[in-house]
Amino acid sequence: MGYKFIAPCHFGLEKTLSFEVKKIGGEDISVSDGRVTFGGSAEVCAKANIGLSTAERVCTVLGRFRAATFDELFEGILRLPLSEYIGRYDAFPNSGHSINSVLKSVPACQKIVKKAMAVNLGKAYGVNVMEESGAECRVRFSLMKDEFTLMLDTSGAGLHKRGYRRESNAAPIKETLAAGIIDVARVRERDIVCDPFCGSGTLLIEAALKALNIAPGLKRRFAGERYGFLPERAWRSAREEALEAIHHGSEFRAMGYDIDAECVELTLANAKKAGLEKYIKAEKRDIRDFSYRELSETDKAAKIITNPPYGERMLELSQARELYEIMGRQLLPRGGNQLYIITPDEEFENIFGLKSDKNRKLYNGMMMCRLYQYFK
Repeated sequence: MGYKFIAPCHFGLEKTLSFEVKKIGGEDISVSDGRVTFGGSAEVCAKANIGLSTAERVCTVLGRFRAATFDELFEGILRLPLSEYIGRYDAFPNSGHSINSVLKSVPACQKIVKKAMAVNLGKAYGVNVMEESGAECRVRFSLMKDEFTLMLDTSGAGLHKRGYRRESNAAPIKETLAAGIIDVARVRERDIVCDPFCGSGTLLIEAALKALNIAPGLKRRFAGERYGFLPERAWRSAREEALEAIHHGSEFRAMGYDIDAECVELTLANAKKAGLEKYIKAEKRDIRDFSYRELSETDKAAKIITNPPYGERMLELSQARELYEIMGRQLLPRGGNQLYIITPDEEFENIFGLKSDKNRKLYNGMMMCRLYQYFK
């Protein structure tokens, strides 16, 4: 049986995510702001949850229709085949959002959605009251310009929760955004990657996962594994395929530096939790002491990928810009080395001292940033 799925992502990573979806066998792929929609089987759903590195979650579309009144919303939900997805005893809490729509009140929409779903499922199962004592099927809805979409979340906890980062520093970069940056940098299994502001090690770990072709969700469980319409064999097969695809014996190496000794300890601890301590090293070092030469015992070029502290996050703006000047003296790429820096400061290139070869707009939460790329 074929299903329709929606995978939200950080703004700016839609093309990256659509490429990932294509690789796992997704069909009829369409891209819009902050999401990728695609079709596929139960197996594709399992592969998406286990293997997509830039998706925030994977939701099955239960139905889509126009709803400019509460009556249209109620009647539309009554027509959906909900019993194909939600069991007789399953719980079905809902949440959602409304943007540029006549029905603006999200709490009011939640009440209508809940009531209509209960009536729909009650008729399907021949009962007056749904007990909701079984598995939780978390339902999400979207109202966008009066277009209503009802979805069933198959992920549970957000897909950025890989399981390796139980602790972090004051301002960590989200794993899914880090994975998108790593994809832009085209990290491969023989690369040397360095983050001179490693924090809790997220960029280094995501780089290692990419280089070794390790599916980011391989070590965790998903809400969809409790749903009757997604058979256990689909999840088992997806995990087996992901395990077989790992690049064992990779020559990849990653090095993290940070001026804060606690961050260095966090990086090493998280790398160990991820099972990547063989590939990731870290030490305390000031950016003033950075050296490309020390990264490689050979003449092999390195990729510097970093999310430095900035004014709106950890430092005063003047302190952040002073740091950018130092980075300009220490990090200018030479001899085939490449540099990727994400920051919200529009003046970064001027302060750093060199215009980037390319920059890409990305959103870190609601904050608009640019990924400045130096590779020529």
